[in-house]
Amino acid sequence: MILNITSKQMEITAAIRNHVQERLTKLEKWQTDLINPHIVLSKEPKEFVADATINTPNGTLVASAKHEDMYAAINELISKLERQLNKVQHKGEARRATAGVKDFIPAD
Repeated sequence: MILNITSKQMEITAAIRNHVQERLTKLEKWQTDLINPHIVLSKEPKEFVADATINTPNGTLVASAKHEDMYAAINELISKLERQLNKVQHKGEARRATAGVKDFIPAD
């Protein structure tokens, strides 16, 4: 998997790059292909912003997180992506019922 990390107003260190890669491995437990993950890390006056766009065979995951600490913003971003991936993966199972009420046959 090729990971694209872009930064604005700051420089990406090896520690930040390793932290992002370690956190993205959490998404591999859903056994889906992460196509071209792109992470954008930026510095605003009072906080750090982490944005991500990841394509999957089932759709696109997009998330953003803000925090005063860069590592906390990355953790929050991965948590949001994990929830979205979980939702997309289990969307087909979320049907409430296979048969309608009209098809119900009362028991005697």
